[in-house]
Amino acid sequence: MRRFTNQTVLVTGGTGGQGTSHVRALHAEGANVVIGAINADRGAALADELGDRAFYTHLDVTDEDSWSAAVRATESTFGALHVLVNNAGVQNPPAPIEETDQTTWSRILDVNLTGTFLGIKAAAPALRRATGGAIVNIASTMGMGGTAHYAPYVASKWAVRGLTQTAALELGRDRIRVNTIHPGVIATPFIHEPAAGATAAIADFYSPEPFAVPRLGEPIDVTRLLLFLASSEASFITGSEYVIDGGLLLGPALQAA
Repeated sequence: MRRFTNQTVLVTGGTGGQGTSHVRALHAEGANVVIGAINADRGAALADELGDRAFYTHLDVTDEDSWSAAVRATESTFGALHVLVNNAGVQNPPAPIEETDQTTWSRILDVNLTGTFLGIKAAAPALRRATGGAIVNIASTMGMGGTAHYAPYVASKWAVRGLTQTAALELGRDRIRVNTIHPGVIATPFIHEPAAGATAAIADFYSPEPFAVPRLGEPIDVTRLLLFLASSEASFITGSEYVIDGGLLLGPALQAA
């Protein structure tokens, strides 16, 4: 039996680079997959591609009513919700704190942090009705240390760590596990295309060559870890953080003399 047979998973940001990988893999593992995203054309196209056990629902993660509607649609279509993947996220254009306007700050935190908070809030009752399940929050290695010129993004991902641990404590007795994945530099449009308002992409000034695993990560690298954490194989894991970065946080690898 596949790992998610007879289970329903809601993935936010389900049409992005990592989100699409997660959606396809979860569906291949037997899940009913709900693709939550703003882009209706891409969401509907992905649902059509997957066919049975997949549907798209409009979801603005910054809007509580949108979350309520998405959870209702999920339960109405598939009967229950078993897993939430808080994957939606946005990046700020690089700028020092002194030159970062409050509108940018608020936008990044609204999507990355408030969106995750609202997701947990909306999904928890549904997961409880399903007699338990899992929430996986996608954070970032930027949530493990400071990164110059990315204050809004860094702050949002640090905060997701604390939110995850708090939710794990509150929901554990309801058999709802909450964990965080911290991807490093993953080869998606998020890395290869400039953020809104930016002129350069992260990939333009980052090279993996000095690090232990000298390549960019691929979406499937993150997806494989997600599949484990969301499944019953991880039934004794909650409030935990998993870094997947090819050794980026370890610093440059030593070279043989």
